Amino acid sequence: MSTPSNRCPEVDQFPSPTSEESESLIPKSSKPHWTRYLWDTLDKSPEEQRFLLKLDAAILTIASLGYFIKHLDQININNAFVSGMKEDLGLEGNELNYIQTCWTVGYVIGQIPSNLLLTRIRPSLWIPSCEVLWSLLTIIMAKCSNVQQIYVLRFLIGLAESSFYPGMQYIIGSWYQKHELGKRSCVFHASSAVGSMFSGYLMGAVYHLDGVNGFKGWQWLFIINTVISLPIAFSGFLFLPDVPEITRATYFSPDEIVLAQTRMQDEGRANRAPYTMNKVKKVLSSWHIYLLTLLYIFYLNGGGVSAQPAFAIWLKQQGYSITQINTYPTLTTAVQIITTLIYAWMSDTILQGRRWPPIIFSGVMIIIVNTSLTVWNIPTGWKWGCFILAGCSSGVSGLIYAWMHEICAEDNEERALVAGSMNEMANVVQTWLPLLIWQQVEAPEYPKGYLASVWIAVAMIATAMTIRHLHGRQVAQWAIKSTRE
Repeated sequence: MSTPSNRCPEVDQFPSPTSEESESLIPKSSKPHWTRYLWDTLDKSPEEQRFLLKLDAAILTIASLGYFIKHLDQININNAFVSGMKEDLGLEGNELNYIQTCWTVGYVIGQIPSNLLLTRIRPSLWIPSCEVLWSLLTIIMAKCSNVQQIYVLRFLIGLAESSFYPGMQYIIGSWYQKHELGKRSCVFHASSAVGSMFSGYLMGAVYHLDGVNGFKGWQWLFIINTVISLPIAFSGFLFLPDVPEITRATYFSPDEIVLAQTRMQDEGRANRAPYTMNKVKKVLSSWHIYLLTLLYIFYLNGGGVSAQPAFAIWLKQQGYSITQINTYPTLTTAVQIITTLIYAWMSDTILQGRRWPPIIFSGVMIIIVNTSLTVWNIPTGWKWGCFILAGCSSGVSGLIYAWMHEICAEDNEERALVAGSMNEMANVVQTWLPLLIWQQVEAPEYPKGYLASVWIAVAMIATAMTIRHLHGRQVAQWAIKSTRE
């Protein structure tokens, strides 16, 4: 169902329904066949099954592999840092924080401009070009001899990578219907966790190449990252299908392209349209861009322990080997993958498209984990448990984006702008917040970081419930207006 961007003046005299009443107005599909709980494609007509099989094979493969290499290239700096780069380049104090901040600054600057470009040029040209660029910049990291060179390269890598996540979320939201969005968005997001795990295993493996051809083990990490990344980047030029109204994908028949466009019309999802002053005013006067962006800020910055090398640094303090330091934290990532998929399937099926319950559960887990780590002097077994269970907080990104696509369905440019704003502003906060609360000199205790995460999680829960109420009220008003018409 499409959702209006603004309140309807003619229905303002009606009292606002409660959240539960408004949710009951969201149309439910007929009772699905049990196979739909496994994968929704199985409960569709043969024609739509063939179309979705091709679409999933193209979009989910390109999106997941692309996000895998993006996160591999993003996270490798932490693995390299604890595997000899710190000592070889003489990194001191909070310089790792500054390196991460340089990447974040580049990542922040590029996101909204990149997403706005996607509404005017073909994604199949823009996104793969950025992938090729960041892959080539990554291999240059292997030749860095001082921290200043790393600062510059990480900024440029962040700038190139800024196109990918919000851009692919915009593309996914341009092809899939509501009951399909959660799973696809979360499968896409889970590929970043695979990238994190693989970086750890890769560092554990390439460390044994230390000294081969004059390169240190951490330098081999950057080299092999690029070797893996380039073929994946080039495949995007061939297989990324753009968006339905301009797709030129040769693997779709003319009838399937019409089907894709009809599905989005039935969903109320708008096509691309010119930017006008009225459109800009409409976007900026709506709560959508502000509250959805705020929710994503809290999400991205509230689970900070999973984004910091706290687990690895603690293991290093405990005397574990380089291989163990790089591989044991992948248990956190494994939890992230599992919970991401659980959130997605529950939201699309059992919860009938509701996105907020997994977000609330994630916030509760953040509070439990970070309250325990704030105390710090807890049993060693529970400390292991907290570091590993921190992965429960990272799996709702795809659901937040799916929720955004549903809320902003009526305006294609609003979807693109809000998608970019969510990720950009969340990363703006991430540019400076870690310098205050996740200072490297305080690792792994991070007394300010864990406590701040608790309060951010509380704010995330409150924001999600506010969005639930406002979205429900808009759906109810749309239903009343449709009935009158």
